[in-house]
Amino acid sequence: MKKLFAQALAILGTMSAVAQPGFENLGAKVNSIYSEARPTISADGKILYFIVEGNPKNSAFKNDKDAQDVWYSEMDESGAWGQAVQAGSPINSTKDNAIFWVSPDGNRILIRGNYDNGKFIGPGFSICKKVDGGWSNPEGLKITNYSKLAVDQYSGAAMSNDGKTLFLYFSEEKNSFLNDIYVSRLNEETEQWSAPTKIGGGVNTDDYDEISPFFAADGVTLYFASNRPGGVGDYDIWMTKRLSADYKAWSQPVNMGDSINTAKWDAYFSVDAKGEYGYISTYQNALGGTDIFKTKLSESQRPKTVVLVYGKVYNAITKEVMDAKLEYNLIPGESNEGNAISSPEGNYKVTLPYGKKYSIRASADKFFSVIDTIDLSVSDIYKEMHRDLYLTPVVEDGKVILDSAGNVVRTSIDSLGNDNIGNVEELKEGQILSTNNILFDFSKSILRSEAYAELDKVARMLKATPTMQVELSAHTDAVGGYSENLKLSEDRAYAAKQYLMSKGIAGDRIMSKGYGETTPIGDNKTEIGRQQNRRVEFRILKK
Repeated sequence: MKKLFAQALAILGTMSAVAQPGFENLGAKVNSIYSEARPTISADGKILYFIVEGNPKNSAFKNDKDAQDVWYSEMDESGAWGQAVQAGSPINSTKDNAIFWVSPDGNRILIRGNYDNGKFIGPGFSICKKVDGGWSNPEGLKITNYSKLAVDQYSGAAMSNDGKTLFLYFSEEKNSFLNDIYVSRLNEETEQWSAPTKIGGGVNTDDYDEISPFFAADGVTLYFASNRPGGVGDYDIWMTKRLSADYKAWSQPVNMGDSINTAKWDAYFSVDAKGEYGYISTYQNALGGTDIFKTKLSESQRPKTVVLVYGKVYNAITKEVMDAKLEYNLIPGESNEGNAISSPEGNYKVTLPYGKKYSIRASADKFFSVIDTIDLSVSDIYKEMHRDLYLTPVVEDGKVILDSAGNVVRTSIDSLGNDNIGNVEELKEGQILSTNNILFDFSKSILRSEAYAELDKVARMLKATPTMQVELSAHTDAVGGYSENLKLSEDRAYAAKQYLMSKGIAGDRIMSKGYGETTPIGDNKTEIGRQQNRRVEFRILKK
């Protein structure tokens, strides 16, 4: 970045500043007599990370006056930015520190440098996760052939909000002033990133510099800086749209115009999930060096609208907040669209583009998974949607599953005794009785003969407790389409209810319901987990 600063100063030092409508300097609490650059805004628009070059407080300033550290500012309730705060270790641990991306949940950051077990080992990029009291030690991304390709010392990156696509800029020639933008995709099974390849669509040029990519929350719009012809000043912000799922086809880049670009050096553009405001580094009207400015975007400059889904993950029994892994998938089809994590305080956020239906699955070790579904098939304005998720803790003890307080949550019908009468009095409303052998042929709702004995046990239990009412629920794995699985589970639940009614149980004592794949208790990525999810259960509604 220092090279670009020097280049811009040499070329543009005599140019005068021209005020632009709606182009707002973030003020002295963020900007200073030093150079502020690379603004990275959180998805909710409330935390701004940036780098400061040359501040004597920077961690490596004593050894290098041009050292860069990460600082951040938080927006208060009035919408004003607070006093900048210097980030601590491990974010600021080398000479040139930077944050390139903040996940929508705010719980992961992409930083400069390749780290192994928290130790800096060379150029590259690493992820830090939010932990109690700060951030985890950074862990380097395994990018195929990166060290062979990125041979010049100037480079940077950005990541898609789904955490699966990496945008990089670097030069394959030493001592080059000309960088190009590349894309790398994550192999989720191996956690290896593919070898970077140049993106198309006329984004890169042969004789000019392309730097500082930023991929918007819509998963379509890419902003970057370039000194190519057709701009307003030296380096300008340009915009292109992704045209193919494989990230190979892009629209012809469009200059963002003089409402954003100045006559001087402009780069490092970022946008929050709402897409209303952009943040940019520029020399124009700066307090010192480069400053960070905020500008309101026109409709043509904005990315497509998205929904920011946020909430907390709770232990369903203790109601304590907890950390968990989240993934969101398309329905039907179950193709994975991205991942997230909740913080130690239980907070999570994901950004979901319109035009699709999603399922959000939260999981944690020794907890039953939970799935929430969100229908965003009809496009609308930007929204923030609150959805809390509750995970039930389990400790398996034979056929009985207990919560963290030792109370029975889920138990096998076999645990009631051979006559299914002996332990009925111990059952409580809300408790779940699981069954082992209520089986169906694949993709069918016809009961197999092996299911009769298990349902007979349920019938005896209900006859022994004439006032008891139950919900009979059927569940599937995630193989197949969402709608098909939901209909299949409903038919299976109804078939089991019909059998119990044939044994003399009144229909108004049994509420049958199909949940499809929405409430897994096992991992749908394994056969054992899928088998656990294909189940029939009885929840006691009334004793």
